[in-house]
Amino acid sequence: MAVLELDGIVKDYIGLRAVHGIDLKIDDGDFCVFVGPSGCGKSTLLRMIAGLEDITGGELRIDGVRVNDQRASERGLAMVFQTYALYPHMTVRENLAFGLENIRTPKDEIKERVGRAARMLQIEELLDRRPKQLSGGQRQRVAIGRAVVREPRVFLFDEPLSNLDAELRVAMRREISALHRRLGNTMIYVTHDQVEAMTMADRIVVLRAGRVEQYGTPLHLYNEPANQFVAGFIGSPRMNFIDAVVEGADATNVTVRDADGQTYQLAADGSELSDGQEVVVGIRPEHLEIGGDKGHPISVQSIEQLGGQSYLYCETKSGTQLTAHFVGQTAMRRGDEAHALFRRSFLYLFKKSDGQALRRLEIGEAARKG
Repeated sequence: MAVLELDGIVKDYIGLRAVHGIDLKIDDGDFCVFVGPSGCGKSTLLRMIAGLEDITGGELRIDGVRVNDQRASERGLAMVFQTYALYPHMTVRENLAFGLENIRTPKDEIKERVGRAARMLQIEELLDRRPKQLSGGQRQRVAIGRAVVREPRVFLFDEPLSNLDAELRVAMRREISALHRRLGNTMIYVTHDQVEAMTMADRIVVLRAGRVEQYGTPLHLYNEPANQFVAGFIGSPRMNFIDAVVEGADATNVTVRDADGQTYQLAADGSELSDGQEVVVGIRPEHLEIGGDKGHPISVQSIEQLGGQSYLYCETKSGTQLTAHFVGQTAMRRGDEAHALFRRSFLYLFKKSDGQALRRLEIGEAARKG
């Protein structure tokens, strides 16, 4: 197990800066997930940690030791790739043993480690098969087993489940999480799938364009996003956003009006805002109440009925798209007119200029300050 520290990490390619001075500390035993859209630098950052990419600037430390110039084989890390990277001419047993044989591990120890990993990952009956005889999920277990037998200080996963079907991805998420609980090693996991991030991580690093947007626990990022990008990326379906302008603001309350003339009052610190300033109101789909005769007039554009839950895709008169999610089934139909009620305690507010979130106040806190 190990503590990883990234101090001002930079990656430059010819004419391009892909990673911009990242500072990050990953504690011993943490399951840390790098998440973000394609091209945000998450795999590049993982490969620099692994020693597969040179570090242009900054310092990478493992347990306090600078490792920028150490080869990948000297860092005590093990990586699981998206493509499995198994040797097709070798059996599962031989694939698991290959890395240990290269570093001249004694045969008895290789046999013990391979057997232990096979039992842990429930692939004992597959040891004499070759990769072409395995399913996608079985191949991924073997790829993980090849990392496990090395007994690394840190496991690195580079989008390991992206080639699997949806049902198998869910099963493998549980298996990797269970592996982390059993081993207790530090794990760093790269994905573009925020559902994977939310369900597996102790801590999430949200990346955009080679920069860290926010770092914290899954629920902290969900409940207290630092900016509009994080608010829209963490959560499925994504948060609803409504453009508005400020009509009044102080240290405890902000009043805004949207393009449909609807007024919202939020318990937020608006001391930095001025009348007429452009802002964005956010509310998550599960906090929209559809129906009744109060709230924002909307029309239902489409509906997804999944049995135990429903999604309504709606539109306001000005063309703003809203998604509502609720438990159970709905009698509403496409084309229905209704109202969307925005509950004050669930509203977020972002500056239009830079997307930064304003600090929300609890309703009780706002009342006490007022």
